[in-house]
Amino acid sequence: MAERANPEPCRNQDLGLFEVTKRDGAARIGRFHTNHGSFTTPALLPVVNPNILTIEPNEMWQEYGFEALITNSYVIWKNDELRERALKEGIHSLLDFPGAIFTDSGTFQSYVYGDVEVSPEEIVGFQRDMGVDVGTMLDVFGRPDMSREQLERAVDETATRAIPSLERAGGELLLNGPVQGGLHDDLRAQSAQVMGIAESEDRGFAIHPIGGIVPLMEQQRYRDLFRILLASRAALPPDRPVHLFGCGHPMLFPMAIALGADLFDSAAYAIFARDDRLLTPEGTVKLESLKEWPFPSKSLSGSTPEKVRLMDENARCRILAEHNLEVTQAELSRCREAIRSGTIWQLAEQRSHCSPQLRDAFVWLQDQLSEPDEGPVGEAVLSLIASCAPLREGGEPLGDDIEFRPHILHMHALLATRWRVPGSWWDSSTGPPKRVVLVEGASPPWRNSIMREVMVSLLEEPRSVVMIATPLGVIPFSLEDLSPWCHLVGPDDMWSGAYDDEEIRDALSDFGLAGTPLTRIFPCEGDWIDGEKLSQIQEWVDRCSIVDKLAVLCSVHPLQSCNITNRLGVRRSRTNRVINVLSEDEHVLSPRLTDGGISLTLAGARRLNELHQTPPPKFGEESPDEVFSGVPRICLIDDAIPFVGAGRNVVHGYSSGADPHLIPGQPCLVVDSKGSLVAHGTSLSTAMEVSYMRKGLAVKVRDGALKGE
Repeated sequence: MAERANPEPCRNQDLGLFEVTKRDGAARIGRFHTNHGSFTTPALLPVVNPNILTIEPNEMWQEYGFEALITNSYVIWKNDELRERALKEGIHSLLDFPGAIFTDSGTFQSYVYGDVEVSPEEIVGFQRDMGVDVGTMLDVFGRPDMSREQLERAVDETATRAIPSLERAGGELLLNGPVQGGLHDDLRAQSAQVMGIAESEDRGFAIHPIGGIVPLMEQQRYRDLFRILLASRAALPPDRPVHLFGCGHPMLFPMAIALGADLFDSAAYAIFARDDRLLTPEGTVKLESLKEWPFPSKSLSGSTPEKVRLMDENARCRILAEHNLEVTQAELSRCREAIRSGTIWQLAEQRSHCSPQLRDAFVWLQDQLSEPDEGPVGEAVLSLIASCAPLREGGEPLGDDIEFRPHILHMHALLATRWRVPGSWWDSSTGPPKRVVLVEGASPPWRNSIMREVMVSLLEEPRSVVMIATPLGVIPFSLEDLSPWCHLVGPDDMWSGAYDDEEIRDALSDFGLAGTPLTRIFPCEGDWIDGEKLSQIQEWVDRCSIVDKLAVLCSVHPLQSCNITNRLGVRRSRTNRVINVLSEDEHVLSPRLTDGGISLTLAGARRLNELHQTPPPKFGEESPDEVFSGVPRICLIDDAIPFVGAGRNVVHGYSSGADPHLIPGQPCLVVDSKGSLVAHGTSLSTAMEVSYMRKGLAVKVRDGALKGE
């Protein structure tokens, strides 16, 4: 195996910056930049005790692919020989590890032993002087069993130490700013806010660990663990990684990552190995009870539990630690792939069945997603839902937990707030609908399976709102090709399930159709209807689809969309799907075949930008809180306009404002300070993230509006 090259230092201007390269709601794949290379998150930092090296740090770099690790600066400081070597040779030479090295400060030792013999400024200075990449200030550990008064003091004292610690760190040492507060949501949010805004002359904190959680994990109090994570994230800046201090069991990774955790650390790989325990993604197993390996790894390949049991203690500890590291890395790889495929929440669902305590925590999260609490936890949950791209490519597996998946909740929320009953009908009549026609028992593609029923219903009564019954609820026929409804994966009979009248009424009330007469029908065989009115109905159905998608996905008022779709023309595929939409013979948008969303053309973007009545958004200024605010915009600073206008992507740090209803994965407009169109594309971030992030892409530009100028 070729030796792995040492990492390149990051550029000076990138030191301490965090960029998001892929996301799935709050879960994100990122790159964090240090003087000893940039590393990918989510990541585990293996805890290395320089006095007990079960696996050599260089081997972690070469054999296991770890790009960063963590050791304890207080342990090194306490040992005269180690302290002298660290200051003389540097921490990277001491540990023989070329990647990024994090250090803890002794806070955990103060929790275990009651006190430490070093001052906050002294331990930060020591971490700086031995060349640590990311150090940790000496915060005050807040135990869950402390009184509120004690926890308030811990939060206040940690805050008091923040700026002096940053000042001692200087310009080279990046510093962790831990969040304390015990089990109190408001204290966690208060601590997160204070640590998030703390700054010295050089910089603020680079990473925010969530501290004081080890006792909760020891007691398997996972509901409390995830509540703390949510309460803290509600007030933390989105441009910094979140570190679950002391969390390293792979079983917890998917759910923690889905809620926004980026970094983990643990000595569990070695501690469990010394106790003859093996880590798996589903839990922990004891070596003594095994006849075969329940979870394979390269380390255990060719061996058996019996052979490992017969090894001497050191050899047995070594092979089990190697297995534990492999399993940990594999689960993190699985989580990153789930983020790339948009399935991190489904992976969390699967892992939630691994233990009763974890399942209890997951069910609590579902309750929060359905009815968020007031306060920091509820704010974080709403932010999580809003940060999810509502549409996904590929199939959506049906399961008991499907209705609580955040991206589906986001899509339902957009439908409930933005969909409107047609303002006029295919026969040019106006007024409220006379009936709702609910088509049941049909499977997608609905444009083929129930189009006859749709046409017959509209011929019989033009003022009919045609809806479809799906396993995920009722949707308008105009959105029949939208994910996730048309891409559900499950048994064939899932489409035949019938709702009772009360369920239907509740669903229709969300669409403003309560009290409207209801007709329930099922597809039946029959001759296709022909006639002069059918083309007129088809054109009206096509127009409703475009108007509804612009409203639901892009926040465009239906009346404005009706003006844009004046003199509508469409081009269809062989399967009868609309693939191009023309207005007055000009191509303005195309429905996406993969998820039913829409892609604007430059001509369409220009028309939609002209509809805006408000000035371009600016960070720090309040924006109108309206249901239909128009296609969300990002406003560029002047220096970036020539590049983005020529078709380059929008990079974080070059924007002066963003509309608050910006949705990742959906169309957005890029404008200058006067509101003139510069480009259009797909947003990769929320408005909050655009205001904070300083590296990475904010918008994937589809077309620049200034080409050739």
